[in-house]
Amino acid sequence: MSPSLTCTSLAFTWPDGTAVFEGLDVAFGPGRTGLVGVNGSGKSTLLKLLAGELAPADGTVRVAGEVGYLPQNVTLDTALRVDEALGIAARRAALHAIESGDVAEEHFGTVGDDWDVEERALATLGELGLGHIGLDRTVGEVSGGESVLLRLASLLLRRPDVLLLDEPTNNLDLYARKRLYTAVASRPGVMIVVSHDRELLELVDQIADLRCGEVTWYGGNYSAYEEALAVEQEAAERMVRAAEADFRKQKRELVDAQMKLARRKRYGQKMWDQKREPKIVMGARKRAAQESAGKHRIMHEEKVAEARERLDGAVEAVRDDDEIRVDLPYTAVPPGRDVLTVRDLSLAYGARVNGGLDLRGAERVALVGRNGAGKTTLLRTVAGELEPVSGEARAHVPLRFLPQRLDVLEAELTVAENVARFAPGATNNRVRARLARFLFRGARADQKAQTLSGGERFRAALAALMLAEPAPQLLMLDEPTNNLDTASVRQLTTALESYEGALIVASHDLPFLESLGITRWLLMEEGGLKEVTAEALGLRES
Repeated sequence: MSPSLTCTSLAFTWPDGTAVFEGLDVAFGPGRTGLVGVNGSGKSTLLKLLAGELAPADGTVRVAGEVGYLPQNVTLDTALRVDEALGIAARRAALHAIESGDVAEEHFGTVGDDWDVEERALATLGELGLGHIGLDRTVGEVSGGESVLLRLASLLLRRPDVLLLDEPTNNLDLYARKRLYTAVASRPGVMIVVSHDRELLELVDQIADLRCGEVTWYGGNYSAYEEALAVEQEAAERMVRAAEADFRKQKRELVDAQMKLARRKRYGQKMWDQKREPKIVMGARKRAAQESAGKHRIMHEEKVAEARERLDGAVEAVRDDDEIRVDLPYTAVPPGRDVLTVRDLSLAYGARVNGGLDLRGAERVALVGRNGAGKTTLLRTVAGELEPVSGEARAHVPLRFLPQRLDVLEAELTVAENVARFAPGATNNRVRARLARFLFRGARADQKAQTLSGGERFRAALAALMLAEPAPQLLMLDEPTNNLDTASVRQLTTALESYEGALIVASHDLPFLESLGITRWLLMEEGGLKEVTAEALGLRES
């Protein structure tokens, strides 16, 4: 039997009563599937249900084959040895015992047929760029990104028939991402990938779009999905225009019919008052007219209701692709204006930036490099959150820094109150008018920060910084696309198009960086900042 996953009438509800799925039917067969959808649509929840990490309230999940699951937030015991994290410690110990001359039967039972387990483990680590780690080090000695790859290596060693990956490239540097792409491209069997990583989604065979508790299938990779979706949306918008025209027509016909009926009623009343016909004849005529008028009115009202229903259905088919459009003239930086000076920095946690960096004018700088190179430490030092051990980092213009943790928001305050903290001179009406451009309209601006989804929380934090007073002329973002769905990434990109100041973005998401119109690429490695080209990073042909 070929490996597969099948959900039948699947239902799941969170303890607070929020329903995620009600009667979901979906099946995943061989091949690579990209599972996409807006933040909060239930992608990670569905993976947990498929992996058996959560139990459905109703319905069934049937699995043909062994399942391997890589969660979004990987946590490994830092005291574990690498071979223990890979799940091969017992077999490896038994092999070493046999090689040392101990031929106890239990050792052979432990090894089974897996005599090359150590070689396979080292080869798998090498394929993922972890060959330097070895099997005897502890998990605590590897970086966060390496621990993600280590968990993936343990899954690949098991050779599961079904592999579930939830945002696997989060926290991976450029080099580790490339390794993961190669592993995904060569992996047989059933694979379901939840990701916002455009490059990763270009490697899948089909896209499963999870929306409103249902899955819609699209053949091909993410580019093919976008093309198909654009065609669908164009057709949906035409349907809306046609339904709106029909609705207006039916409303006009209803009004016309009501006017005609009113004229007939006045004429009938006039005949009654003048008693031009026998009373019994006039009574019968009046009853017939009333009955006819009632049927006529009901018919037109039903037509209006049907037209309204068609319009609602057509509108529902059009996706909410609202974009952030803001005007931020006070963020502009004149060409040649000194923005930032960095000189021979020794940073906290042992990182260094030898030499210097000068930013002038509205430059857009991408800061890239391996995990642990010190990119976040550099940004926090420039922002004034960390003191340099030695050297200088000085901003010459107002700056704002958006960290990965998004901890610029006060959880107990509303979105509007949070923004007002950064712009104390702005009136409430002005704050709300500006927030509406960031898609927080009306009551949405009164939501508490702690109730926001991941994408909403990011948008609120971005609004707070970009609408701050004085206006930031240097904006620094640290891994801004982590955990954002593709719609939120588009919203971020359009918001940054309106920003006229200098920009520094630390990110491993190369397609996102390229979409920002980056003017300088800086690679942080080996204690220095090195200017590189997009070609050198593999973005474009040289």
